[in-house]
Amino acid sequence: MMTNVNHLKTTGRFLLTALLALTWAGYLFAEENIPPEGFVALFNGKNLDGWWGAKTEDPRDYAALPPEKLAEKKAASLEDIREHWRVENGELVNDGKGLYLTTDKFYGDFELMASYKMVPHADSGIYLRGIPQVSIWDARDEAKFKHGADKGSGGLWNNPPDWPGKDPLVFADNPIGQWDSVRVVMTGERVSVWLNGKLVVDHARLYNYFNKKKPEAEHLPLPKAGPIQLQTHGGEMRWRNLFIREIGADEANKILASKNDQGFKPVFNGKDLTGWAGAVDNYMVEDGAITCKPDKGGTIFTEDQFGDFVVRLEIRLPPAGNNGLAIRYPGEGHGTWDSFCELQVLDDGHPMYNDPADPKFYNLNPRQAHASVYARIPAQRGYLRPTGQWNFQECTLIGYKVKVELNGFVILETDVSKVDPKTFMYPLDRFKGRDVMKGHFGFNGHKDPVRFRDIRIKRLD
Repeated sequence: MMTNVNHLKTTGRFLLTALLALTWAGYLFAEENIPPEGFVALFNGKNLDGWWGAKTEDPRDYAALPPEKLAEKKAASLEDIREHWRVENGELVNDGKGLYLTTDKFYGDFELMASYKMVPHADSGIYLRGIPQVSIWDARDEAKFKHGADKGSGGLWNNPPDWPGKDPLVFADNPIGQWDSVRVVMTGERVSVWLNGKLVVDHARLYNYFNKKKPEAEHLPLPKAGPIQLQTHGGEMRWRNLFIREIGADEANKILASKNDQGFKPVFNGKDLTGWAGAVDNYMVEDGAITCKPDKGGTIFTEDQFGDFVVRLEIRLPPAGNNGLAIRYPGEGHGTWDSFCELQVLDDGHPMYNDPADPKFYNLNPRQAHASVYARIPAQRGYLRPTGQWNFQECTLIGYKVKVELNGFVILETDVSKVDPKTFMYPLDRFKGRDVMKGHFGFNGHKDPVRFRDIRIKRLD
């Protein structure tokens, strides 16, 4: 059965890739500024409706403004926009100066298409959720070779030098004066870029530029949503055929699951609990998912054991749902304290855990938030999808190092052995399994019908 599951997943990923390719082909032959099916136009071909102006600034700052203050900021930017941007023959034209054209609407996961044409020595870029940037420049301008222009456009130029995506995989730029077409697919922090039909960035993380001047402890993932921005930088740029399609949770999960999936093997057959042990009577399988029975709990775990590994799975939480991933569970004892760690599974945004009227749960400890190394190390909050939707989660365990990527966002990356035990919620000796380097993978149920499906593990040792 597991072989059949793998076959279906491979077929689904092939169909998704083919669908995206057909969409791109339709874009290349579409009428100017008329969006392909499923897309909407960011630029109407006539005026600047739907846009305002911003510079390189953290989108979290203006997103946090009261609505009236944000409206004032947008209105104040329009004088500069009108000075440096215009519409001419169905094209957006910028003189190379001024604020960056910025969408009114914020976007989460999306597919973006755009065409641009530049003059010699021009330099531009596309900001994704307000974060720089997909690079666009004159790739034959020798003065910019020291910055990497000779490698071509389309890379994530603000990524650190050792990060994938900083440099494009291939040179794909057309000669200056011709139109170039770019396509971007963004899920979480993961970005793929095609320039003139050639893949130049393959599912690379976009670095949060606004972390540069912050201590490592204050680094944040990218925002969940933000605007599209067209950068202005030293020479005339023309834009047309700016289209966007918002990507829903199910499609985003398929994209995330399809990337870098070599070596992953299913540990759940989608039908029954064959291959699992522990409190199996407290769980059931329905609609292809392992579900903790209401008012039941305990630890259920794989018969196989794992040392260093990566696990990918989908999680669906009911309101206030609580569970946990047992990591390197020894097969007996407590699923939290006797395992190497528990990675929390929790609807941590529910009022039950944030309601001052309920003193038992008010002010949830950050070390109890979803994906935290339970009671020890907090994960970043706010990246779960709305309750009832499926979340895609990837957890990497290498020795004492723990990394969690939720819906494409890295929300935890830590070395458990290097964190001061004084910051833990409980004394160190309570975490009896903290040095366990090989054990079972499982779920620690807490009476809530939390659901898990598409559970796949890749061994690293």
